[in-house]
Amino acid sequence: MNILKKVACICLLCICAVSTAKAQKKGFAFGIKGGVNLSRLTMGDVFTTRYDDNGNPYLGYDGKEVKDNLKQSFSTRTGAVGGIYMRFGRTIFIQPEVLVSTKGGSFEIVQMDREQPVSKIVNIKYSNIDVPLLIGLKGGPIRILAGPVTSFRIGDNQRLRDAFKQYTSDLNNALSEASFGYQLGAGIDIGNISLDVRKEGSFTNLASFQVNGQSVGGDASIKQKISSWQVTLGLKLL
Repeated sequence: MNILKKVACICLLCICAVSTAKAQKKGFAFGIKGGVNLSRLTMGDVFTTRYDDNGNPYLGYDGKEVKDNLKQSFSTRTGAVGGIYMRFGRTIFIQPEVLVSTKGGSFEIVQMDREQPVSKIVNIKYSNIDVPLLIGLKGGPIRILAGPVTSFRIGDNQRLRDAFKQYTSDLNNALSEASFGYQLGAGIDIGNISLDVRKEGSFTNLASFQVNGQSVGGDASIKQKISSWQVTLGLKLL
């Protein structure tokens, strides 16, 4: 998806929000916000055949195909998030946002081509333009809100791409450029200052592919998703 399509999607979401707000004729707020993401990768543990640069199975010291173990990690990575928000409505409101967000995670690769297996941790970090479109309910200073979020990848430290290069011949399709998820959470408004805590999950995969070659112990598939908590402070400007 090129940059024009990304901008068009963002504009379309904002137009829908504005149209709905005009029909309600209730309130308006505009502000800036920033904070942190605490995210981690979710995936299963899987044995998968390793391939060389020519696409042939990698052979170990004993002449057999090498099947490495890819293992899920429960460690979290801290990233930053910041951008703008608009709020249309008072008691029941619609809140579109445009955020630049950094997320990441880690997983372990246990390489089995030696008599003594070697383990390495792959740490990844990437940047998105996130576009949440949230519906909320406000009572006094307390808000609850939820809705879908569309994410467009704008930066990558390449470690995920490099790590998976040895395990698939269709890398471009394995790594998603746009993803869809959800946010739900609560917030509190004190004057022009707001505090939000949200849970974010994904409907689509950060990376997904069926490994080539015969699997060990069942279906050898890799499906990585991001799960995160987001904490932000906002400042209402209008």
